Amino acid sequence: MEKMKSLHSGRRGPYLLLSALLLLGGCSMNQLVVRSSMGLMEQSISAMHRETDLELARAAMPANLKMLEGMIAADPGNARLQLYAAEGYYGYSFAFVELSDPQRAAGLYARCRDYGASALRRTGFTPDIFDTPLRELEQALQQAGAAQVPALFWTASCWAKHIDLNRDDPRSIARLGRAAALMQRALELDPDYYHGGPHLFFGVYYGSRPPMLGGDPERAQQHFSAARAASGGRMLLGEVLQAEFLDRQLMDREAFHARLTDVLDTEPASDPEQLAFVNQVARERARRLLEREAEWF
Repeated sequence: MEKMKSLHSGRRGPYLLLSALLLLGGCSMNQLVVRSSMGLMEQSISAMHRETDLELARAAMPANLKMLEGMIAADPGNARLQLYAAEGYYGYSFAFVELSDPQRAAGLYARCRDYGASALRRTGFTPDIFDTPLRELEQALQQAGAAQVPALFWTASCWAKHIDLNRDDPRSIARLGRAAALMQRALELDPDYYHGGPHLFFGVYYGSRPPMLGGDPERAQQHFSAARAASGGRMLLGEVLQAEFLDRQLMDREAFHARLTDVLDTEPASDPEQLAFVNQVARERARRLLEREAEWF
């Protein structure tokens, strides 16, 4: 009996090996290399989040983004890589391109949006976010779950930025409701995602426009306050965005100046590691916005 059991086990070995080889056969060698490198890529992204030297980050990010795109070409079904690309292009465009070259930034935000949309499909949300009628899209989004929050967030963020830099294009402006619908679902599912990022989105969404065009200063203030609570007041970008969009819209120069000055007065040493880069970006943007204070007010 033991001998038969041993023979049976011995026969199973080749079958198990064959099964494993068949499973691996579904992946190309390139895909295997990419997936074995994911841990290293994630460590690289974490290191960038901790970076406080903006010139070093400016020099490093393009090469990192192109490496990500190469990895995506080798493993096009990898939603995590596409999310990293969306977040990376957003960060690079916002930090280093938008204020100096809006036209170039618009193109980068479009690339960012498309990576986010691809990740959204890969995580199981199949409706076409670009062409599905808005009412139907809003209904379909109710089926999106927690797994889709990162893709919803980055797609909407990039899309809204692309639209903001194409305000002279009526077709682009008409799609803002789609970006807002994606972010509304992210807000419902996880309002604290990315340090209260969905609230920051709607703070800008309602704070950057006059009431006759859909703006709502009170709702904007509520969202900015909620974002501040979500991050424990540690993410300075919320203060910068409130000054840039809501305080400017209200023509409140005193609040604008005080908020941005407070950002510049914070000590980088007090930043949480995961917010070191974004807070340095916020300080630099605050400095550049203050340079235009007299022009705007």
